[in-house]
This record gives sequence, C-alpha cells and structure tokens, in this order.
Amino acid sequence: MREGIAGLLVVLGLVAGSSPVLASSFKLVDEDGVVHFTNAPADPRYRRAVGLTGRESGWFRLPERPHRYANEIREAASRYGIDARLVEALIRVESMFDPWAVSRKGALGLMQLMPGTASSLGVRDAFNPRQNIDGGVRHLRGLLDRYNGNLPLALAAYNAGDEAVRWHRGVPPYPETQHYVRKILELYGSSSHQPGMPQFIYRHEDPQGVVTYTNIPPSSRP
Repeated sequence: MREGIAGLLVVLGLVAGSSPVLASSFKLVDEDGVVHFTNAPADPRYRRAVGLTGRESGWFRLPERPHRYANEIREAASRYGIDARLVEALIRVESMFDPWAVSRKGALGLMQLMPGTASSLGVRDAFNPRQNIDGGVRHLRGLLDRYNGNLPLALAAYNAGDEAVRWHRGVPPYPETQHYVRKILELYGSSSHQPGMPQFIYRHEDPQGVVTYTNIPPSSRP
C-alpha cells in the first residue's frame, strides 16, 4: 500500500563509497514537519543548506521538532499500550499540534475528535490537550483491538470511520484516507531511530538527474 521510491538508502558520513552529499544543496521543512534536501530546488520555500556535508558534520543528523505535549502523549500511550511515536505521528497529521484546531467537518483539538466520538469517550472538553489526547489514544486502542492490531486498518477507521473500513473490507479507496494512512505510517517509520543515534537520510534521483534527500523512508506498494 506504500508507494515505491527508486533510490539508494544512505547514512551520511557512515556509508563507505557514498558520493559527496549536500555540497550545494537546499533545505525545506514542509507543513508536516518532514525535512527535504535537494540540489535543484523547484519550490521557492527551499533555502540554501550551509555546513551540512558529511565531512563538516561527521554524520548528518536531523533536529527533533519539539512539542508541548510530550508528557501527555507519553502518559496516554503508556496507559493504553500504544507507542508514543505513533501518537505523535497521528497528531502531527491531524492537527500539527494545534489544540484549538477545528476541521471543516467539525473534528476538534489535537487528535481531531468528532463531537459524538468525544462524548462517547467521556471527553468533556475536546480543546483540553490532556482530555483530547487521552480520548484519542483510547479510541485508537479500541480500533487496533477491533482490527487485531492491523495498524493501516485502524488508522483508516480513525480517519474515515469504522463503517467505511468494514464496507470496503480494507482501507477505503478515498484519496484523503489513503494519503492519511500512508503519511502517518511514513512519519511513524521515520521516527524509529533512538535519541543520540544518527537519523537515516534517503537519496532519490529522478529521471532528470535531480537528487532529493529526505528523512522519510522509501515505501513500497505490494
């Protein structure tokens, strides 16, 4: 279910024989917090990256994006037996850590709970970060249990509803839902490194020879 990216996995400064990296490169942090590097920027938001070659940095590390709700996420994740990094990825896609976020469909807060869902979960104030995170993680836990731990199906149900997943017997063929599931899985996968260890960087070269570096791992569609 994940799109293929032709490219070579490299760890900057660690892989012998790798070509010089980021000698003249540009950096972009997109709206999802994903960091991209390229030697041929096609987006005006790219800015020149300085001092990021393997020789200058030893190995290349991407900075962590801090957020205010790490304690609430960690507590709720531990309470319901879910990886805190997964919760962070979901919140990043749902609301970009905005506790006051309201979607066009009326979903509320950090984990974008619909009012009916929030009420059924006992969330009295969906804009209260602790209540919202607790309710959202508990909801995700219930979906994971319902789908026997199948994460893509649980995420699809979180986005499109349980009925849509059951009706289509899988991830619904909605572009929004398919992108949503893929994005969370990619962000969750890219956060799997341990603190203090080097972040992986992935290299992709398109048919025109444009090289792009990103911290999102390549995905493959079966």
